[in-house]
Amino acid sequence: MALVAPWAASGRAAEIDVYGAASLSEALREIAAQHQRATGDQVRLNLAASSLLARQIKEGAPADVFFSADEAKMDDLAKAGRIDGASRRSLLSNRLVVVVPVESTLSVKSAADLTVPGVKRLALAETSTVPAGIYAKAYLTQAGVWPALAARVVSTESVRAALAAVESGDADAGLVYKTDALISKKVKVAYEVPAAAAPHISYPVALVRGGKNPAGGAQFLARLVSPEGRAVFAKYGFTPEP
Repeated sequence: MALVAPWAASGRAAEIDVYGAASLSEALREIAAQHQRATGDQVRLNLAASSLLARQIKEGAPADVFFSADEAKMDDLAKAGRIDGASRRSLLSNRLVVVVPVESTLSVKSAADLTVPGVKRLALAETSTVPAGIYAKAYLTQAGVWPALAARVVSTESVRAALAAVESGDADAGLVYKTDALISKKVKVAYEVPAAAAPHISYPVALVRGGKNPAGGAQFLARLVSPEGRAVFAKYGFTPEP
């Protein structure tokens, strides 16, 4: 009997609900398309800030898979009994970068350079709930510049909204993930935050208890962690977790 991949088509199409962090959008869309071609199953993506997705799941949303941009949101759902702990994997990492509009002449060589008069508005994802914003505030606080920058912050609902604020000119600079900067033609990276200067960024993924299609969720999770899935994430700039 021939061996088949765990996501091989079963002859019966189904729907798989995947809740994923906004920063994973392009990669998840590509992997979902691969999965649909291979299985015939429909992968429905809900892409938003991890904080919003976690709240939806905690309130009973029937997700099959949750892919968070930080461990804290996954921990919270685990405590609420909504996560299959045995399926949980810390799969990816990322880096923070300072982005500016492509025409900007702003030079950034450290966090202190964000305090110059030329940075009147600094776009960040919401700093108390959204992972990208939490990471960014922690970095700026550790660098000692948060008090000087807090009043300049343009708070957004997600890291992609922070990127959009810089793209549109509504902010002079923004702190986003490196992977977000790579997909935009309207911004450039002014500074890449050294890994040692920022909190470690970790993306965990797990099956959600109470989903409508646990078997389909498990198949999709297998694809995410497979060499093929990892290759897609690498293409979009994510780095694997050890």
